[in-house]
Amino acid sequence: MIILNVERLLKEQGKTKSWLCNEMDITFYNLNKALKVGKKSISYKYLEGFLKNLNCTFDELFTFIADNEE
Repeated sequence: MIILNVERLLKEQGKTKSWLCNEMDITFYNLNKALKVGKKSISYKYLEGFLKNLNCTFDELFTFIADNEE
């Protein structure tokens, strides 16, 4: 399973989803859709926006948990 850590990173940095929407120029609805990684694909545009605005690396943005570790 792949976990997208955007909400955790926002909390650690004292920032909100609204702030991130403004920085990335996307709607709250589209941000919430992007955060549901297991449901659909995520665009490179959003990945780039998360990395840039949260000032993080791919390793910080994603957590991978093998099926046998759940």
